[in-house]
Amino acid sequence: MVASPARPAVGTISAWIAVGLLALAAGAVPLVVTSSFAIDVAIRILLFSFIGVAWNLMGGYAKQLSLGHAAYFGLGAYTSTLLQIDFDVSPWLGMIAGGIVAMAASLPIGWLCFRLRGPYFTIATIATAQVLMLVFLKFRDFAWGAEGTTIPNLGHAPLMMQFEEKQGYYYVALGLLAVGLAVTWAIERSWMGYYLRAIGEDEDAAEAIGVNAPRVKRYIYLISAFLTALAGTFYTQYIYFIDPQTAFSFNISIEAALVSIVGGIGTLWGPVIGTVLLEATSALLQSWLGASISGIQLTVYSLILMAVILWRPTGILGYVAELRGRRAVRAVEAEAPPTAHPSRT
Repeated sequence: MVASPARPAVGTISAWIAVGLLALAAGAVPLVVTSSFAIDVAIRILLFSFIGVAWNLMGGYAKQLSLGHAAYFGLGAYTSTLLQIDFDVSPWLGMIAGGIVAMAASLPIGWLCFRLRGPYFTIATIATAQVLMLVFLKFRDFAWGAEGTTIPNLGHAPLMMQFEEKQGYYYVALGLLAVGLAVTWAIERSWMGYYLRAIGEDEDAAEAIGVNAPRVKRYIYLISAFLTALAGTFYTQYIYFIDPQTAFSFNISIEAALVSIVGGIGTLWGPVIGTVLLEATSALLQSWLGASISGIQLTVYSLILMAVILWRPTGILGYVAELRGRRAVRAVEAEAPPTAHPSRT
């Protein structure tokens, strides 16, 4: 008897349908929303979701708390800008070149930083980003120094990643996020995903069972650096300006880590959920109360972070997973037959 082909699970089909509907809804946002401010907030949410997804590969799955991803953000931004201004190269090509430069830079940086663990690794990654910022501050002739430079405004030039309306930038940011999620999804289901989780739980134990931890961390660092550099190119084109303090800002590294922690590290959608909560709240409060109550958005931002870290350190998705696990246990207990008690003599 010939066995019938395996059918996909109902849960998997439902998940794909949900992702498809979410993609359609995200693509329709610029067609429905006409407010320039709302589109700007949406672009920031998509951008920092993408940066969070890139950071989450390293900091979430492997639990290597890097706070130096601004180094690759800045390298991507400067590479594409230098190619555009000096050689008239399209930022679409410069974006890929910036990613390659970031990957090349991550090899020596990773070689040095991966010799350390815990807080020492984190401090080392911060130092690398700050050193790069100081280097570009001094290179006045090569990279415009502390003053920075503006990006030539070409009007509506899609081939040069410039658009008259913000909707164009929205779709570019949405495409970047889709790429980041697709890469993470593929890694989750590959041998690298299993190795990353093993390293994140206990690196020594993972090496004891044959996992080549340095090689796996080096590979995932390359991917994370490449994706982060793409975000740097996009951000520079979006604001039409670049300088070392913007490109290598420590806030970028902090934001990438925080949105992942709030949403749930080591999960596919955690950085997206964390960014939606934090960026939307911050932007709306700044718009509504920023003029009357100075710093209110930062205060609420900090309160959200403290609440999540203190009460739900696994993040929002971690809490959702706990609830689903409890519900599943209760369902099993409800369906189980009652235990028969031995009769008393």
